[in-house]
Amino acid sequence: MTGIFSDYKKKKDYLVCVDSDGCAMDTMDSKHIRCFGPCMVEQWKLGPWRDAILKRWNEINLYTMTRGINRFKGLSLALQEIDRKYCRIEDLDTLVAWVDGAAELSNAALERVIAENRQSVSLQAALAWSKAVNEEITRLPDEEKKPFGYVKEALAYAHKNADVAVVSSANKDAVLEEWERHGLLEHTDIVLAQDAGTKAFCIGEMLKFGYNPFHVLMCGDAPGDRDAAEQNGVWYYPILVRHESASWREFMEAGLDHLLDGSYGNGYQQEKTEKFLENLR
Repeated sequence: MTGIFSDYKKKKDYLVCVDSDGCAMDTMDSKHIRCFGPCMVEQWKLGPWRDAILKRWNEINLYTMTRGINRFKGLSLALQEIDRKYCRIEDLDTLVAWVDGAAELSNAALERVIAENRQSVSLQAALAWSKAVNEEITRLPDEEKKPFGYVKEALAYAHKNADVAVVSSANKDAVLEEWERHGLLEHTDIVLAQDAGTKAFCIGEMLKFGYNPFHVLMCGDAPGDRDAAEQNGVWYYPILVRHESASWREFMEAGLDHLLDGSYGNGYQQEKTEKFLENLR
């Protein structure tokens, strides 16, 4: 095993994977509302339709079943709608093809593609947008980048019984900075962010260390987190939008215990999945 996984050591029989933005960290709304959407409007000169476009960006990325989608997938969906409804987006097909076909969707992967296709206006614009987003995120006030209630306590509790992995599609530097500042990193064993690959890939790589899939739990707030868990045959614990602190409290009081005593599949998983789907609808 190579790369970020090469130095990892399995210590316990159980593994808890935790998403960052919108799950552990109360950062998702502010990042999209104040950084992702406005930077897209600026990059593609969409000012005449700003309010409608920003509303739609937030629907795609925060409040519907595409919540938590990779930033470039969200960008592709939004620009395709904009191209149909408002104005032509130059060279859009090239960006859509890359998003649909790439094994890795990150700034580094995009830079490699641009090195081979320097004529693509849309790829260069997408990279400039993504870098601008990262820069704007660093400017967010610290009080807007904090964990939800009970997160630190829940991670500490989980870490007594399980290895803990951050599994996030966010920018790694941002994840490390936010988790370090709030004392969360001390309760984790590995940080797998945007540069490590998709969430499904990361969970699959972690399973190679010998964890029984029935001993692995993915905590997340978005359908993509649930899909990543299902693709690997592991359990999913949802952090419900607008009920995040209560979700983390229940994780400490019941969720983790169901994992540890082998009863997670005895109706509890179905109950949590139904509440998760109802919450996003």
